[in-house]
Amino acid sequence: MYNDDVLVMILAGGEGRRLYPLTKDRAKPAVPYGGRYRIIDFVLNNFVNSGFYKIKIITQFKSDSLNKHISRGWPTSPILGQYIDLVPAQMRTGSEWYRGTADAIYQNINFIYDENPRHVCVFGGDHVYKMDVRQMLDYHKDKNADLTISAIPIPKEEASEFGIMEVDENWRLIGFKEKPKEEPKTIPGRPDLVLASMGNYIFNKDVLLRELEEDAAREETNYDFGKNIITNMFPRCNVMVYDFSRNFVPGTSEKERGYWRDVGSIDSYWQANMDLLEIQPEFNLYDNQWPIRTFNHNYPPAKFVWEETERVGMATCSLVSDGCIVSGGQISKCVLAPNVRVNSFSYVRETIMMEDVTIGRHAEIKKAIIDKNVDIPPYTKIGYNVEEDLARGFYVTESGITVVPKGAII
Repeated sequence: MYNDDVLVMILAGGEGRRLYPLTKDRAKPAVPYGGRYRIIDFVLNNFVNSGFYKIKIITQFKSDSLNKHISRGWPTSPILGQYIDLVPAQMRTGSEWYRGTADAIYQNINFIYDENPRHVCVFGGDHVYKMDVRQMLDYHKDKNADLTISAIPIPKEEASEFGIMEVDENWRLIGFKEKPKEEPKTIPGRPDLVLASMGNYIFNKDVLLRELEEDAAREETNYDFGKNIITNMFPRCNVMVYDFSRNFVPGTSEKERGYWRDVGSIDSYWQANMDLLEIQPEFNLYDNQWPIRTFNHNYPPAKFVWEETERVGMATCSLVSDGCIVSGGQISKCVLAPNVRVNSFSYVRETIMMEDVTIGRHAEIKKAIIDKNVDIPPYTKIGYNVEEDLARGFYVTESGITVVPKGAII
């Protein structure tokens, strides 16, 4: 079913400071994930698989990598009224960059007037999850809502990291706190859980236009959906909360339902990639009923060569993309982007290797992220000595994950 009366606006201008140095040269939604994907691919697949084809992607911060990925990997059919448009910051309302999430939509309010949809979806472009957006839209319509916010139940101990919502017995929003430090309000009947906002909104078009205009006219505002738009709306409008844990995606198991990851830090990003390597992962990339599309490289199949006594090209519990050659080295619990080469007698484990990485002979690497275009010299050790890794200009998290920046010379 084609949802022709809905305009989708994806916020993809995030700087992603906690993901540095992976965001040194790219916006957070453009960071590679799962070998051959980018983070933004997941929200795009959610909309396309749900039948939404009028999509505007709002960009700003270091968007060149994202622009190339979308323009080359996401063609649509304009003759059918379909589009996935990249929208750079245009400063239509003044000389300032986007001052917040609401301001990013307000500065592009002309698209809403031009398209004149019945509903507007405002979603973030930097989370990993599967969602049938049609179910959220049906809920929005059934509840006759002015605004519907998707939420995920999380343990109340994690509340200080998210925008937390309070609902009544009908799941109407009656309270909202951004990263509360005090004891949060729990879900009715579930005292151990709170409702965290996923940053995904469905507005009635006229309501969104009114709220954006009023917010822009205020002298004191953060120009933010969470801090301003939602806070001002729920006491006087019908703001409903949609329980994402009840969303069912075709082909998924019960274990997968409600999977959502904010890969906003190096630790969470690394762990989310490692989650993909489980025998029965919570997030399954192999669901034919909910395909995950992305840009396809014109590379040959992955290749594993040498089968000698001590020289064996082998991968266990790993994802290996097109164009990779594991030439006499061994990898375990690794994620390889396209065109990676692992040379003889090297041993790499629990590591993410991005595009065009070469691992030299006899190298030993553990619990690392190696960004693209890096050549690891023979006999190099990474992840074994924090002082040595820091002295080389690498980044090491408190949990011991070593990040080798893009194009690093070692």
